[in-house]
Amino acid sequence: MSVVILGIETSCDETSASVVIDGTQIKSNLISSQIDIHRKFGGVVPEVASRKHLEIINRVIREALDEAGVTFADLDAVGVTYGPGLVGALLVGVAAAKAIAFGLDIPLVGVNHLEGHIYANLLAEPDPGLPLICLVVSGGHTDLVLMHGPGAYELLGATRDDAAGEAFDKVARVLGLGYPGGPLIDKLAECGDQQAITLPRSYLEEGSLDFSFSGLKTAAINYLHRAEQKGEEVNRADLAAGFRRAVVDVLVDKTLLATQNHGTQTLLLAGGVAANKLLREEFTKRAKQEGLRLIYPPPVLCTDNAAMIACVAYCKYRRGDFAPLTLNAVPNLPLGKEKY
Repeated sequence: MSVVILGIETSCDETSASVVIDGTQIKSNLISSQIDIHRKFGGVVPEVASRKHLEIINRVIREALDEAGVTFADLDAVGVTYGPGLVGALLVGVAAAKAIAFGLDIPLVGVNHLEGHIYANLLAEPDPGLPLICLVVSGGHTDLVLMHGPGAYELLGATRDDAAGEAFDKVARVLGLGYPGGPLIDKLAECGDQQAITLPRSYLEEGSLDFSFSGLKTAAINYLHRAEQKGEEVNRADLAAGFRRAVVDVLVDKTLLATQNHGTQTLLLAGGVAANKLLREEFTKRAKQEGLRLIYPPPVLCTDNAAMIACVAYCKYRRGDFAPLTLNAVPNLPLGKEKY
């Protein structure tokens, strides 16, 4: 018998619902983005995000079921992101999932958002080979994770200040590009010379697998401000290209160091920044040189989506790892450490 899972994701500014069968067959994956709403603020406003989730979550769930050709009666379980993320946004998804689980008397599965990003790769490649290294890089996270097996994770490194995606957003704002910054800098950088403007790379202590992008962000912003104060014209495409190059160099170098330290042969990319064109190109080149197997999901599964949540929920369902109906949102939920 096939296992039909409804996944729900509301950790930030995307309201998403998905129906996935047996952990790999995506029958629907609806994503309602709030980008146009938050763009005028230059970033996500938590209270606005949670209110928007409330307005549309029931419709998104219904449309996901309709597109998949299933009804509530066909569901075997409901999986939901309960952390990390914006607490108000998370609560909307958790409340909806608990109501469905209670009303249908089916299991409720709590899912860590970061684990969802990792499992997005399994939707593209169900058998990645273990153990493996995964770089989770997004607006809120820049983490290097050693995955020993299902649910077994070791955090090797994390950002000490700005996440990579956050740095992209802040630099894009100063460049006058708008929000979200990552895709806009990526597009502008394609027209620039990445060697024209040299920006710093922070590798921290020797051998460290942690990240720090605050200094790079500040250097890029100061470069622009100093030029403006002197009345000098700045080639914004060159600045975008130099900034993107500096971020990618650090991400790639530290990730490959992690694979060398732990002798792993498989490398995964996950999170919104994993859709960055240069990042994919550089990882593809370096992985080939190092003889590593590189896996990354299609762009639609890099951003926040409920299909990746349903994929994790299926694996936890098979293990009987269910959450109680008292499940609450945990905005700072660590990876691999359940807090039911």
